[in-house]
Amino acid sequence: MNNEGTLRVLRNELKFVQKGGYHAPLGWRAPLVFEDSPTCSRQRCSGCPETDCVLMSFVPMKCRYESVPCRYIPLNDANETLDSLYRTGTNEEIEHALQDWLLESIHQLEQPRKPREEISEEQWVPQAA
Repeated sequence: MNNEGTLRVLRNELKFVQKGGYHAPLGWRAPLVFEDSPTCSRQRCSGCPETDCVLMSFVPMKCRYESVPCRYIPLNDANETLDSLYRTGTNEEIEHALQDWLLESIHQLEQPRKPREEISEEQWVPQAA
């Protein structure tokens, strides 16, 4: 997916979060970030079909073979992920970290691209394929 497609998906996810999309319980459990949003195309109770997922470009290489790779996207400078926040954070902390990550990712994708060698490893946001 190109940058425009990635931006569209991230903006839609941000709208979903801001409208309280993760507040309504789904039967016996709280909604799972990304997995229970319009962003995710996988079938419920199945692994992630890594092809065509816009979020895969944000997942570290070593985590791409996890059953739900988007849970391993580093959301902040402390490298907290959905996986770690599900174990240690509150719903409010998870939603706050997600919203901050979405805003930052959107902002970075909207910026004119510098050649790769001018960007440090810490600043680099991968382009979607």
